[in-house]
Amino acid sequence: MSKTPFVTKEQLDEITKLYPTPFHLYDEKGIRENVKALKKAFSWNPGYKEYFAVKATPNPFLIDILREYGCGCDCSSYTELMLSEAIGATGADIMFSSNDTPAEEFIYADKLGAIINLDDFTHIDFLEKTIGHIPETISCRYNPGGLFKISNDIMDNPGDAKYGMTTEQLSEAFKVLKEKGAKEFGIHAFLASNTVTNEYYPLLAKILFKQAVKLQKETGVHIRFINLSGGIGIPYKPDQEPNDIYAIGEGVRQVYEEVLVPAGMGDVEIYTELGRYMTGPYGCLVTTAIHEKHTHKEYIGVDACAVNLMRPAMYGAYHHITVMGKENLPCDHKYDVTGSLCENNDKFAIDRMLPKIDKGDYLVIHDTGAHGFAMGYNYNGKLKSAEILLKEDGSAKLIRRAETPSDYFATFDCFEIGKKLIKK
Repeated sequence: MSKTPFVTKEQLDEITKLYPTPFHLYDEKGIRENVKALKKAFSWNPGYKEYFAVKATPNPFLIDILREYGCGCDCSSYTELMLSEAIGATGADIMFSSNDTPAEEFIYADKLGAIINLDDFTHIDFLEKTIGHIPETISCRYNPGGLFKISNDIMDNPGDAKYGMTTEQLSEAFKVLKEKGAKEFGIHAFLASNTVTNEYYPLLAKILFKQAVKLQKETGVHIRFINLSGGIGIPYKPDQEPNDIYAIGEGVRQVYEEVLVPAGMGDVEIYTELGRYMTGPYGCLVTTAIHEKHTHKEYIGVDACAVNLMRPAMYGAYHHITVMGKENLPCDHKYDVTGSLCENNDKFAIDRMLPKIDKGDYLVIHDTGAHGFAMGYNYNGKLKSAEILLKEDGSAKLIRRAETPSDYFATFDCFEIGKKLIKK
């Protein structure tokens, strides 16, 4: 089975005249169509809002596209807050969900008027001492513990995760926060990652909705929103069925009608914090084959490496590869597709059956639109690549330039040797 790239070889021939490989390429049309479908799937809830997980793809040009459709920003660090403020997202357009949070980040989030989502019970006192008050609107992250299962399949292990409060802590937190002046409350939870099943969100919603009813009865607080967070995944492998966002939205609606409405909580707003689902399939890493090696195995060396996409090296994650111009040729050659890092796990594919690859061929590595460029680093002194937007009209727009050696050495600029390096 195969995946069809959103870009053609002819388009890449034109793009590479201006921007050499490797680079991350994003599909504007796909991103727009996807966010419109998401909003339609949850349109039954008048207060619905998607807070895009900035960590997934922290590029202001891409986030601005989502902002056109009313999306907010889910931030978890100082610089993500800075980015959001720079593109005009402030106040309730920001959900600040962090953990082990430094004081200066709480101060900045409060200054922007962001909705603060507390990860731990002890953060209540820390927040109050840091900013001098408790915001009137506040959220708490919930971790029910144990294993999270769908049918008999274990999806994840929340009990082993560092995030969130226990059931007992959550109830006590709401009572304390109410005493300290909070008036509007939210509940947040993230129990599984990259789920490719329509059942995840409705099951998570049922857990959170029941907890919300219980909390409102126990504490008397007004729960304004329930944040289902992220976790809706994408089909990295071509034989996987993609999630049906309309079925997911309808499943959540049914649970909402079953649990919240009879409890008199039919005004609760539903929020999501999707990242991978929003942009993952609408990005790819474009790289060129520059070497071939014939030893104990057959290797194809490309001009990208794990610096550009670390998921295969870090997790053993599968990313589909298309050899551009050879889509219809038989996959009768077995290759390891490698980068140039001094690490043996710097491989985009291992024992992958592909068409015969020649030096100069473009390889499109699929589904890098989230947690691709964002997870990049500079090991071996490698430089991060450019990011390019393939616009709806077929033109290409540079939305982040490639790093230069001056960028790499910039933090030495206070030393004489740094000034020499930057000049070079």
